[in-house]
Amino acid sequence: MSNASAIAGDNSALAFDVDRIRQDFPILAQEVYGKPLVYLDSGASAQKPQAVIDAMVAGMDTYYANVHRGVHAMSQRSTEAYDGARKKVATFLNARSDNEIVFTKNATEGINLVANSYARTYLKAGDEIIISHMEHHANIVPWQLLRDSLGIVLRVVPVDDDGNLDMAAYGDMLGPKTKLVGMTHVSNSLGTIVDIKKVITMAHDAGAKVLVDGCQAVPHSAVDVQDLDADFYVFAPHKLYGPTGIGVLYGKEDILNDMPPWQGGGDMIMSVSFEKTTYQKAPMRFEAGTPPIVEAIGLGAAIDYMSAIGMENIAAHEEGLLHYATDRLSKIKGLRIIGQAQEKAAIVSFVLDCAHPHDIGTIVDRGGVAIRTGHHCAQPVMDRFGVAATARASFGLYNTKGEVDVLADSIEAVREMFS
Repeated sequence: MSNASAIAGDNSALAFDVDRIRQDFPILAQEVYGKPLVYLDSGASAQKPQAVIDAMVAGMDTYYANVHRGVHAMSQRSTEAYDGARKKVATFLNARSDNEIVFTKNATEGINLVANSYARTYLKAGDEIIISHMEHHANIVPWQLLRDSLGIVLRVVPVDDDGNLDMAAYGDMLGPKTKLVGMTHVSNSLGTIVDIKKVITMAHDAGAKVLVDGCQAVPHSAVDVQDLDADFYVFAPHKLYGPTGIGVLYGKEDILNDMPPWQGGGDMIMSVSFEKTTYQKAPMRFEAGTPPIVEAIGLGAAIDYMSAIGMENIAAHEEGLLHYATDRLSKIKGLRIIGQAQEKAAIVSFVLDCAHPHDIGTIVDRGGVAIRTGHHCAQPVMDRFGVAATARASFGLYNTKGEVDVLADSIEAVREMFS
């Protein structure tokens, strides 16, 4: 029985047993350079529990076939599993209908889909799109491409010295020309949790639609798209302990059905002739070609796994890790944490006065500690804080305070080496 299943009936914080949960992740049992692996890079891509691995293998081993095409048993079983995954995602996000869940190849493609279908259709030269200074490149570049081709205006909300979104500046930017707001829910480089519900309400009051980048939010706490009233919401399953090769775009059903297809091919059509092609309604009209079948199965298993543990339990555990890590690392001489927002997810980015982040990452790796170094696909944030790069520890449901201590000790070793 999965460890997650063992605690499914108890949603209290006391039910969270990280040592049991770690046993569900086979990769964590290995050593790197003779040291136990300390994996602190879940913000880039999270490790996979055995339940996800088993589900994907079973899909290939026992019933793999293409979906929505065949009447034979294998195709029917694959179709049931694939469509079932969509229903699980809809429930996980509290969408009104599974018709509001579009599978893409990754979250980036989801943003590009909205840019190239919705925005290209409904925006014109002079219309404004608002983003924030802390966006991932995936929520910057598609809008720049749109700006360069359509002549729309891109406006950027600043952040303060702690990494908080400047809500007053955001309010001042909103106006009759604002047609779309593209905003992160949680910053991948700073850990800042944006009051995204307020962002959405203010945008709607101004008559604008909102796309939310939820890649760093969905793994850490429950997301209710109906409560948020988001028009679009994207996330990346590989950060949710699921596979790569699949992304999720949530969109309100009426908006999706009014958007033209972005790509053409099988599954998105109702009928094709040389004179005219008619298209399926959402979500199928945005899923041209053979979909990520096995990946969807893995995503469904990841949602089952996390739901069994309880998102509230995961959030409480990670909040404890964040506070402990912030306190522990702040005591290291010459270490500066970049991003100390009032509300943060379990992400700690930092610089050290005596060593480049790449040197830090290389040296702690020899101690078995995996962290991310660089600009984290968020170069404007680095520019805002006057650094070329940071080292980033991003925590997941399987991390422990003991691993934070290993990280801290490894950084102390870096200091000694460069002193």
